[in-house]
Amino acid sequence: MARRSSDIIVGLDIGTTKIAAVVAEMGENGLDIIGIGTHPSRGLKKGVIVNIDSTVAAIKQAVLEAEGMSGCEISQVYVGIAGGHIKGINSTGTVAVKDKEVRASDVAKVLELARAIALPVDRHIVHVLPQEYKIDGQDGVREPLGMCGVRLEARVHIVTAAAAAMQNVIKCCSRCELEVLDIVLEPLASGEAVLEEDEKGLGVALIDIGGGTTDIAIFTEGAVAHTSVIPLGGYQLTSDIAFGLRTPPHEAEKIKHQWGCALASMVAEDETIQVASVGGRAPRVLSRHLLCRDIVQPRIEEIFSFVKAEIARLGCDDLLASGAVITGGTTQLPGMAELAEDTLGIPVRLGIPKGVGGLADVVKAPGFATGVGLVQYAANQQAMSTRNASPPARAGMFGRLRRVLSSAF
Repeated sequence: MARRSSDIIVGLDIGTTKIAAVVAEMGENGLDIIGIGTHPSRGLKKGVIVNIDSTVAAIKQAVLEAEGMSGCEISQVYVGIAGGHIKGINSTGTVAVKDKEVRASDVAKVLELARAIALPVDRHIVHVLPQEYKIDGQDGVREPLGMCGVRLEARVHIVTAAAAAMQNVIKCCSRCELEVLDIVLEPLASGEAVLEEDEKGLGVALIDIGGGTTDIAIFTEGAVAHTSVIPLGGYQLTSDIAFGLRTPPHEAEKIKHQWGCALASMVAEDETIQVASVGGRAPRVLSRHLLCRDIVQPRIEEIFSFVKAEIARLGCDDLLASGAVITGGTTQLPGMAELAEDTLGIPVRLGIPKGVGGLADVVKAPGFATGVGLVQYAANQQAMSTRNASPPARAGMFGRLRRVLSSAF
């Protein structure tokens, strides 16, 4: 092969409707996308693996396509995780600072104490995301290393997932002869790809509408404040179209992408579409306006209504000065941003992956936000590991987690 696997970063987005493998390498001007592979997903439901064999087959095909495009052999991946089993909680930890100067060991210890929460045996911690540090009561500290003080406090957001769901992700990758270097929350990865730093600082809601779930991540003051998952996504819209128009699901998916529009007012009332029938019956000609008015727009409005209610439940209504950013494959429908603004009552823009070179034009679509974000997240973690003298607590934590989960096989 032209490239060594140790020189590349691979993000594997195991979604409800598609598997996407994104291959990147560090170039002179930053991260370059050098390969992409996609394949329809048949083994997941609402973001959770329900059929091992189907998922393994889809992963193999996506990875094989990515290998052919990138010219390298893929053996290690960073995998995204989502689903209704994902839960996020906030926690705090406090330690005494040795030598009156904060060192990497102090930061690692305070994060370890912050993550020491009571969890059921069937759940595992995916992320411990620092929100803010305090030194001797002084808040607003983002990087405590090297600062003077005797007391270090950390406020963190902890993301947990069902142990079985994580085990199945690792098992599928293992059967594809892939080593999982890390499991990453999908909206966190998507945020790496589509959000600006000033948006994170002012406060923004990332809304990632995938095939089976809608993932929400609230960023305030540059850090993750809350995460949540709504078990509704583009697949439910496809099902609505299939049922409402009495057409096969694969035809409904085509209709959604080709003729779907989130705002019926954007569609002419006399516009028609041809719809395939079931059971070998003759195709029918139906109104596109009625499709969007009676099926597409109500379902999208329902999803955004659930998002609005969730933001209110989290108490973040007044924290989103930057509004919201929507991304994910379903958000490619015309009128999505406009309908989201009407429903949520805040400014909304469409999130497109940015900050990468190489095949940037190929991945310049909301559906690749998670895949691109995974390689960006991995590159940032590797850069942090290089800067720090001692290994970060996050890497050590996942190393232990991987050993625990691997013992199940």
